[in-house]
Amino acid sequence: MKLTVAQALVAFLARQYTERDGRRHRLIAATWGIFGHGNVAGIGQALLETGPESMPFLQGRNEQAMVHAAVGYARQSGRLSAHAVTTSIGPGATNLVTGAALATINRIPVLLLPGDTFATRPADPVLQQLEVPYAGDLSVNDVLRPVSRHFDRITRPEALIPAALQAMRVLTDPVQTGAVTLALPQDVQAEAYDWPEEFFAERVWGVRRPRPDRAELAAAAQAVRSAARPLIVAGGGIRHSAAQAALAEFAEATGIPVATTQAGKGVLPYDHPAEVGGIGHTGTATADGLAREADLVIAAGTRLTDFTTASATLFRNPTVRFIGLNLDPYDAHKLAALPLVADAREGLGELRAELAGHRVDPAYETAYGQGKADWEARVDRAFAAPDEDLPPTQAQVLGLLDALVDETDILINAAGSLPGDLHKLWRARSADQYHVEYGYSCMGYEIPAAIGVALAAPGRPVWALVGDGTYLMNPTEIVTAVQEGIPVRMVILDNHGYASIGGLSGAVGGEGFGTAYRFRGPDASYGGDPLPVDLAANAASLGMAVIRARTVRDLREALAEARSADRPTCVYTQTRTPDTVSGPPPAQAWWDVPVAETATRKAAAAAREEYDRQAAQRRRHL
Repeated sequence: MKLTVAQALVAFLARQYTERDGRRHRLIAATWGIFGHGNVAGIGQALLETGPESMPFLQGRNEQAMVHAAVGYARQSGRLSAHAVTTSIGPGATNLVTGAALATINRIPVLLLPGDTFATRPADPVLQQLEVPYAGDLSVNDVLRPVSRHFDRITRPEALIPAALQAMRVLTDPVQTGAVTLALPQDVQAEAYDWPEEFFAERVWGVRRPRPDRAELAAAAQAVRSAARPLIVAGGGIRHSAAQAALAEFAEATGIPVATTQAGKGVLPYDHPAEVGGIGHTGTATADGLAREADLVIAAGTRLTDFTTASATLFRNPTVRFIGLNLDPYDAHKLAALPLVADAREGLGELRAELAGHRVDPAYETAYGQGKADWEARVDRAFAAPDEDLPPTQAQVLGLLDALVDETDILINAAGSLPGDLHKLWRARSADQYHVEYGYSCMGYEIPAAIGVALAAPGRPVWALVGDGTYLMNPTEIVTAVQEGIPVRMVILDNHGYASIGGLSGAVGGEGFGTAYRFRGPDASYGGDPLPVDLAANAASLGMAVIRARTVRDLREALAEARSADRPTCVYTQTRTPDTVSGPPPAQAWWDVPVAETATRKAAAAAREEYDRQAAQRRRHL
């Protein structure tokens, strides 16, 4: 078959599938794109010629945002279906870097197809080319290498065949998946070649479920039997392997409580008896208290980041041991754990069978059950709004949503103060309701990710919870939602600045410096009046229906109206600073942000004393 490289690539991608547990999914379900001279006559022409039946096309407004949308789609699809993203050369390609890092850190598959400078070099430099005097074969696309799980540059047509096959292998590998980049020189994209028909045969890529090693399984089971206060820390790997039912069965059989990371929250519904809430710096008092006393921690499908371990200060029992249930041996060995390298569903199922008849002491179950009930009462207090004629606090916004949604709703967030409040307070009702991207905690993720999630879950209410700082970073894909008729719901919480970092700044002696969205005050700091920025008007100008809510009463009605809307709809509210009663509970565990060791300002000196006190509790688990 004589086709251009771009035409061959699009035809190849249209015939790739994944299969797991007997169910088949299209691997590359659509391609996002913004066209420039580096891809318009190559991939652009190929998409036009192939047609939307073979490869649907989605028009984006910002390259980074297109990757975020693709990530949202792939995560909601259980990593079994993904999107491709095509860009021109130069700034279009380098705009991919942040999205690629996010995808790779979170281990979410996305195929990146940036245009590249001429392979044949008919004229150097071409428009937007970065000249590298010491290396003629480098381009700006090489910045994608460290943030990609796999990178290749297609400098000859025939090189596409092995490169495309390797790309599919990595995208479907449950351990290695992430951003995969095929850099496509603009001249090679348009070059024709005689392709073997076998290249375009339908291929099905099986997604593996490795079972645990028998010796590792026996060692893990013995460790569980020997423990008096075991705890499960469930991460995103539970979600990725669809192991929610296996986790529930394991917890119900053994009575071991389950705490969740940001990526794992929701793998058990909030009202499951063994679910004790989020763990770590943004966790609940119940989960963090159990972690401090645990003599065994089963880390299931988690990377054990610093937020989860409270910067290595959380697990304080002198005799604590760890079991690392993870597909990736690198993660399974963290904290000197007994490794249990396996798919989460298979590992939990076989460990449950190995532990048949074993159960924790009933007094332990009673104790953490009471702790869970006490925490739920604290959540109720944070959600309560005694005076409905006041502006809402951020926690009260979540409380109004909590009263409105059911198991079909999906909430998306990534950065600011909201992830902390959500992790502590949100009552997840389904396995995929809680969608917080915290591997990269990337401002600007929420709106495009909501579009991707809505494409993967049509008909379900999808909410993008957005602070004013995040909104100003990346609102452009609102236009895409309007253009495609995707009825995402966006809630803008305007608190006039970077609330999360403002709070952190105050805690570490930074006194909130440079974190408020205000005019300069008499002392030249940003301490004057709030800026006259109207984010609601901006969202309306981009095509959204906008509902303004000034009070708690207004907001309840606005959220209900937005949930029933059939077009992209924004609810805008200005939040007020909570008091000690209406605010969310403070952090229940530490997070290491180094504080100035020497300072003349009292706030920094006091913060350093507290830092030294907390850091002294750090422990290396060897």
